Amino acid sequence: MSGDIVLSAGVRSNLLALQNTASLMAQTQQRLSTGKKVNSALDNPINFFTAASLNNRAGDIGSLLDSVGNAVKTLEAADNGIKSIKSLVEAAQASARQALQSNATTARYSGTVPSLTGSFTPNPAFVAGNTITVNDGATTATFTAAGNATDTVQGFLDAVNNTANLKVKASLTSDGRIQLEATGANTIVIGGSTTLAEKAQLGLVAGTTAAGSVSTLRSTFATQYNSLLTQIDRLAQDASFNGVDLIYGNGLKVTFNEQSTSSLSIVGVKLDSNGLGLTVAGSNFQTDYDINASLTQLQNAIGTLQSQASTFGSNLSVVQFRQDFMKAMINTLKTGADNLTLADTNEEGANMLALQTRQSLSTTSLSLAAQASNNVLKLFGG
Repeated sequence: MSGDIVLSAGVRSNLLALQNTASLMAQTQQRLSTGKKVNSALDNPINFFTAASLNNRAGDIGSLLDSVGNAVKTLEAADNGIKSIKSLVEAAQASARQALQSNATTARYSGTVPSLTGSFTPNPAFVAGNTITVNDGATTATFTAAGNATDTVQGFLDAVNNTANLKVKASLTSDGRIQLEATGANTIVIGGSTTLAEKAQLGLVAGTTAAGSVSTLRSTFATQYNSLLTQIDRLAQDASFNGVDLIYGNGLKVTFNEQSTSSLSIVGVKLDSNGLGLTVAGSNFQTDYDINASLTQLQNAIGTLQSQASTFGSNLSVVQFRQDFMKAMINTLKTGADNLTLADTNEEGANMLALQTRQSLSTTSLSLAAQASNNVLKLFGG
């Protein structure tokens, strides 16, 4: 046993130096092989646990970063959908404008008084209780004069347009004349108890406008228009990413930190034809009134799409900024952890060379110490 062996002080001193050198070499070799100067809590408990905390937080943020990346793609999908829907709306505008430019073939009646406005009132020329009627051969719309300022051109237009099942539409032309249009192959009959002079204030004359025919060309454009609305509906339903469709009513919440105290809620909207306020071609586009109503809806829809694109664009900027911040934060946390635990390979390499030299010198010194004891033995042997 080693306890039974007696070593000289010189040999024991050199042996201890060799043991210390071997221990340091083992430690240096571990640092070189792992690249870390702190491999366990035994090496440096403060640095080890601090680095572990930093790495854990970096991992938590990294997990959130995946969901943030999905949010970016979801917003991009919504933006792609809006752009495509806008193109379809513009195509629908083209169809409606072509229909408006084509000749109407149904019955039409144009008033003789220009420059009328919806707020124009013939008061006091109308006698209270007198009426103007518009008939399509089956249904009659009646405008009853009140004999005061409520008797307006718009009141007459509303009386015609709000009568259920009446196949006549009333509007003002670009030069301010009352225009009555049949929605199908029906007549337009103007009558009522108002006098000739009373009707003349609105440019109207009692009588019948002969029935016309349905425009096949306008019907074709109406079919195209309705088909485009169907495509808008389908596209709005197809603009999803990872099961979330921001332009078909789905919302999205994006979390930015591991405590869930920082987030962004993105409100979804429905941008199908119904959500955009688009209705099918009225009267099969046989009247300018219905075509202009569709064109107004389309223009409003474009405004809605542009506004929503701006909102989603702002949300996307926020999410992308936070994504970049989270990536930078992960890098900072990992770098901080590495600074506490990673070894300097250049320094450790130099240490290894120094330890190898020290080991060589200690071995030589041990040999010399052992040789001194051997010389004493030789004296007794001589």
